[in-house]
Amino acid sequence: MITVDTILFALMLVTIINMVRYLTALRSLIYIMREAHPLLYQQVDGNGFFTTHGNVTKQVRLFHYLKSKEYHHHHDEVFTGKCERVRELFILSTSLLGVTLFAALIL
Repeated sequence: MITVDTILFALMLVTIINMVRYLTALRSLIYIMREAHPLLYQQVDGNGFFTTHGNVTKQVRLFHYLKSKEYHHHHDEVFTGKCERVRELFILSTSLLGVTLFAALIL
């Protein structure tokens, strides 16, 4: 019989793997953004995005850019595809994190 600890461990493992996938896709998006959309790259502080001194308000700008799907007006298909992937992985990761936290509190 499967125990509650095993289910919770599996759920946490899946959540961690998807968070890593999201962060990797975000890092590659910022790398592609340097060439495809230099103005946005400067607005979201591309060089300092993953550093400890990164500006949070500039990082939130990227969140709003992806949330409102402003990338649909861009001409580069690679950039728009990467934006769509990052957006989907963000939604998946936050949903899994919420379910994992809820399961940890209930179980």
